[in-house]
Amino acid sequence: MAKRITTPITDELVEGLRAGDKVLITGYIYTARDAAHKRMVEALRRGEELPIDVRGQIIYYVGPTPPKPGQVIGSAGPTTSIRMDRYVEDLLRLGLKGMIGKGYRSPQVRELLIKYKAVYFAAVGGVAVLLSKCIKSSEVVAYEDLGTEAIRRLYVEDFPVIVANDIYGGDIFQEGRQRFARIDL
Repeated sequence: MAKRITTPITDELVEGLRAGDKVLITGYIYTARDAAHKRMVEALRRGEELPIDVRGQIIYYVGPTPPKPGQVIGSAGPTTSIRMDRYVEDLLRLGLKGMIGKGYRSPQVRELLIKYKAVYFAAVGGVAVLLSKCIKSSEVVAYEDLGTEAIRRLYVEDFPVIVANDIYGGDIFQEGRQRFARIDL
């Protein structure tokens, strides 16, 4: 059975999540990919404010396609998360509590999740059209010039994810590899 959570998320909520938990997210989340992350971290390093308050928030690594007439958003599947790893600590330090993407995270990011009490959720790749049906509103809130990589504020209902990395060192990718290694083919 899936756990239902509502954004923004707290330390207490993060403490209750374990790698492998199925989760349905409802509330506002933000989108950001490589270019937006780079711009945010460069702004922070210049001493500037971010265009969004990341405290208690979740960032979804996605660059949605433009919506067709009558749609809120186009296809909105996750992108490979490891490309954002170099930017993660700056955002976690400011209170970011969750990230959604696909694929594994570096050992450094897994340690940062423990240190800053944050969680990494995996969304299923290849089902972008289905995921977009959980997105009820979308508005560009920063870096409009980046096009599909602009930062958007999405309202999602029952957005399905799996806890991939938790604050206890749990990692579904490592655990899956270990289980597969024990199978005698």
